[in-house]
Parts: sequence; structure tokens; C-alpha cells
Amino acid sequence: MKKTIIGFSLLLSAVAYGQKTSVKKSPLVLYNYQTFGCDVKGYYDPARYKKEEVDGTYKLLYPLALSPFSSLIVFNPVKLDKVRKNNTQLLQQAEKEYLGRKKELNNLRFIDLPIWKKQRDESVQLLENEYQLTKALLMGYTDPQSLQNTKFYNTCREYIDAMTAQDKQKMYLVWKSLSEPKKNEDSYSGTNDTFNAKWNDPRKDDYALIDLMNAFNNCANHSFRPKADEENTLLKTFEKVFIQLKRDCDEP
Repeated sequence: MKKTIIGFSLLLSAVAYGQKTSVKKSPLVLYNYQTFGCDVKGYYDPARYKKEEVDGTYKLLYPLALSPFSSLIVFNPVKLDKVRKNNTQLLQQAEKEYLGRKKELNNLRFIDLPIWKKQRDESVQLLENEYQLTKALLMGYTDPQSLQNTKFYNTCREYIDAMTAQDKQKMYLVWKSLSEPKKNEDSYSGTNDTFNAKWNDPRKDDYALIDLMNAFNNCANHSFRPKADEENTLLKTFEKVFIQLKRDCDEP
């Protein structure tokens, strides 16, 4: 009987030892990423987070926070002619960029916290607005009347009404106001010189359209852009994933 008890005790000790070794912590996993001016090495616990989740969360912070759409800035009639000529292809390219980013956002795996769910949802909404604006610009350069049917009409109607006015004097009046110094700003003669050169150019109406379209673009952009994360709340939340952080930053 005594031998049986001793054997049973040894068995329990072996089981207990096995349990202790089985809960041994996994080694931390290195994750390399970049912030503005810094290369960062973060070490996280793989028992808490999967690499796909860390990857997806980081993408919400940086790569996916940038617009997927090709730059569409027109400052002169030469560029305007190119946009008009390639309008169909540019619209197709914008749709391709939109669908690609939308798929990436919808399939994204990220850390299961409300702040990241909110950020993903806001990224999807921002993408929708950017796409609608890109289409509006591409169509507007060719047919300004189309701007009256966009979601931005009520917000930026001053510029749209100017571009679509039958009386060109109304268009010229709003166009000229764009080059005038705002209240509390010093007058700058260079601005007037630039406007006068456009005014006296044979393609005056195209210059008017270009400047009014750029004003419309700025107005529409400001209507849906989220406020800047001045307190770096998202970055600070992301950094809580890591047990250790090592930064290598550029000197100011």
C-alpha cells in the first residue's frame, strides 16, 4: 500500500511538472514598422495577437490612410486638354483604384477593439467620398453642368453656379474674387499679376474653369475630411500592442 501511495505521489508530481512546462510563455515576436521619421522595432506576445491582425491595424494607421487615387491637379490649359482627352480612361482608372482599396478594407483583419472598428468604418466612408469627388472632378472638367448633380452641390454651390452660369460675367466675378486677398491678409501684387495674365490670355475661360474647379475641389475636400488626430490617439493605442519598443529616429 505504501509503495502504491509513493508511486501515485510521483505520478502527480510528474503531471504538475508537465503542466508548468506547458504554460511556459512563448517568445516575443519582432514587428518592424515605420512612423514619421522613425524606424521602430516592436515586440509583441503571439499568444495575444496574430501577425495578420497587427499588420491590418498598422495599415489602418499609415498605408491605408493615404488616398489610393492618382493626383488630379490641373493648373494650366495643357493639362486640362489632357484630362479632357483621356477622360474615359481616367474614370476607369479611378474606378479600379476605388474597387481595389474597397476590397482591401473590407477584407482587412485588425485587432478586435472598438477604436479600430471605427477607424476601418471611417476609412471606408472616406474612400467613398474621395471616389465621388474624383469622379465629379473628371466629369466637371469636361461638362461643368454635371457638378450640379453631385453630392457636393449644396456645400460648394457658389463655385458650381459660377461655372455653369449662362452669364459669363457672373463666372468672372467669382473667379476674380479667388485672387483677391482675404480679410486680415496683406495684399500681394504678385497674385494680381498672375490673374491679369490669365485674364488677358486667349484661353481666359479655361483658366477661369481651372481656378474655379480647384476652389470647388478644396471646398468639397474640406467638407468630408476627418479631423487630424493631433493627440496621436491611434498611434498610442497601436503601440500598446508591444511589450517592448525600440525606435531609431532621424535627428531633427
